[in-house]
Amino acid sequence: MKYLEIEKLRALGTTEFMSVKPYPYFNEPLLTSTGYADLRETLPGLDNFEAIMGKERRAGQAPHDRYSLEYTRDLQVPKPWQEFIAELCSQAYRAEIERLLGARKVEFRFHWHYTPTGAEVSPHCDARREHGSHLFYFNSAREWDPAWGGATLALDDGGRLDYNSAPNLEEFDNVIELDSMGNSSALMLRTDHSWHAVRPIQCPENKLRKVFIVVVNPDSLFWKVRDRLIGKSIQRF
Repeated sequence: MKYLEIEKLRALGTTEFMSVKPYPYFNEPLLTSTGYADLRETLPGLDNFEAIMGKERRAGQAPHDRYSLEYTRDLQVPKPWQEFIAELCSQAYRAEIERLLGARKVEFRFHWHYTPTGAEVSPHCDARREHGSHLFYFNSAREWDPAWGGATLALDDGGRLDYNSAPNLEEFDNVIELDSMGNSSALMLRTDHSWHAVRPIQCPENKLRKVFIVVVNPDSLFWKVRDRLIGKSIQRF
């Protein structure tokens, strides 16, 4: 079974990607139709998820309440998810992500986020330790009404706002609603102005917004070298 339509990433030029405003993102379906269907039908159940509610965030930003499941190699997941994550770990996918995000060598983290009614994702930029992220959405039109919300919003701050702040949606020059339904995904480059959010979700109690996220980090050697250099700098004083 093939899951990723890697050809779509290969066809995306680096200059084209980097020229997207307000910051580089690519919002397109990147899964085969059969692969998407198999993954959606075998999504992990809520039993193993951790409830992350009311957690304080940077600079007083509102909590991002959700159920979260972090992927580890010993986590038992259905075969389609094993195969999909193996594709994400392949050199083919890694090479395209490194090219588009301008990274020399990356490591991936994977997690599922399920968001209940009433929760939101307040405006924020991702942590500086990240190169970016790739979100895969798993709410189909058969089970999710777009009126309930759940769309990722790309926010344009006009380069004004400090990423270490807690702005409201009304403070942004432009709000772009990304396609977050069905077989869609959003690859986003992390910058100090790559603000994004999700409005408060208003869905039935038995429904959840379901997203699978690839977090793109520098490889561990980057951090070892950085920490060693920081240590040497400290020793000089």
